[in-house]
Amino acid sequence: MRNIRIVMEYDGSRYDGWQKQGNTDRTIQGRMEAVLERMTGHPVEVHGAGRTDAGVHAEGQTANFRIPEHFSAEEAMTYLNTYLPEDIRVLDAEETDEKFHSRLNAAGKLYRYRVWMGEKRPVFQRRYLYGLGKSLDVQAMKQAAELLVGTRDFRSFCANRRMKKSTVRTLFSIDFRQQGEELAMEFYGDGFLYHMVRILAGTLIEVGEGKRPPESVTDILEAKNRQAAGFTAPAEGLCLVRVDYGTAKAGKRRWQ
Repeated sequence: MRNIRIVMEYDGSRYDGWQKQGNTDRTIQGRMEAVLERMTGHPVEVHGAGRTDAGVHAEGQTANFRIPEHFSAEEAMTYLNTYLPEDIRVLDAEETDEKFHSRLNAAGKLYRYRVWMGEKRPVFQRRYLYGLGKSLDVQAMKQAAELLVGTRDFRSFCANRRMKKSTVRTLFSIDFRQQGEELAMEFYGDGFLYHMVRILAGTLIEVGEGKRPPESVTDILEAKNRQAAGFTAPAEGLCLVRVDYGTAKAGKRRWQ
């Protein structure tokens, strides 16, 4: 069997997230596996690096799957792009080491959250922006972000209240970029908990609105209680930009 590693992009607007579920066929993983089963004639399990939520997008999701030897990576990519819906596209495919696992071997993940501060979202970008409709104090948000960067227990930023595994993660950086009425926040870390990026974004937005001071994020971390943090920002503003393997490096500028 060949272990194939792919990089893909998708518009998550009409999907119930990455992970295959028994009560819906509208998942990215489910659509991928259905096409690969059609190609190979038997079930194929696709492993994604990030289990994006319903409505969340991806510019650079990494995944891997195993197919018989007589299929090449190029053939798999061509077949997938022929039969997948137009809102899912494979960008690259290659054969990789048999032990490679897209999620377990990931060293760094980069997520971008986009906020529209203007009165009404641009028509052709409305699916990819959270329409807040008010200006934010970006400087205060940056001060709060500095207190979040590092190796921390992010239990307060996890929506899974029954989480039994470690909630310690490392945030390498949080970067901001404002262009006109749009504010983008990029979160780069070694891994993220359930809804963690959206809760981080929601908390920073509340700081920017003046609803909580920047230094309050220290108390939120210490509380280890989801109720202490801010709201969960809407899914449409979030995008998985890139997954890194090998050594993740903090401090490297990632805006393109």
